[in-house]
Amino acid sequence: MHTFYMDHGAIFGDAVTFPPEEALHAYRVLRLSPGDRVRIADGCGRLWEAELTKSDASGVTARLAQALSNSESPVAVTLYQGLPKGEKMEWIVQKAVELGVSRICPVEMQRSVMRINGKAVQHKLERWQRIAREAAKQCGRGTAPEIALPAQFVQALPEMRSHELLIMPWEEAKDEHLNDVKQEHPQATDIGILIGPEGGISREEAESCNALQVTLGPRILRTETAAIAALAAVQMLWGDL
Repeated sequence: MHTFYMDHGAIFGDAVTFPPEEALHAYRVLRLSPGDRVRIADGCGRLWEAELTKSDASGVTARLAQALSNSESPVAVTLYQGLPKGEKMEWIVQKAVELGVSRICPVEMQRSVMRINGKAVQHKLERWQRIAREAAKQCGRGTAPEIALPAQFVQALPEMRSHELLIMPWEEAKDEHLNDVKQEHPQATDIGILIGPEGGISREEAESCNALQVTLGPRILRTETAAIAALAAVQMLWGDL
């Protein structure tokens, strides 16, 4: 069943009027017809099953049939991702959304090769937001996670420190595992994960963020692998996997 996100005001009672972009996708691309069943998301976490009542070149409408269960994780997880090279961030965004991340904050760190750069960053941010939205629709989430504007490490520090738990997988953390953190903080519901870029996290950064340093095992993981492995493990221990 295809999922569509509605703008504010698109849902009135049980009647739904698709915004232009979603209407075009439903009618032109998916070729949906009246009577077809779809999922409607309001962007605030609520989901409904709906039946199309109109689908043509002039617009698409539907009528809500029943509310669907919320697909959001019981733990809010923010991923602080050290800016990686190339298009790795796109893959990280897509998979993190599928795994239930609440928010993604790209961070320029000491060993980041990619740097924050005006117009180019705005273009990348818009692309990451589109990828997050499409990934959320594909996996049936009721809301698309926020992708924050990339920030310098020192700018992101106050927010990182504000979480109930801030977890930092680090190759120099030898003895502490996520299972240990779970035993010490079994009821955590607000968790940040800090992942370094390709060059890793510097000792200065590691010491300044007050994070719980953990190991993800004896093998050195690529930044994109570490992000997804840590997120999956956190969802397994505290979330809904």
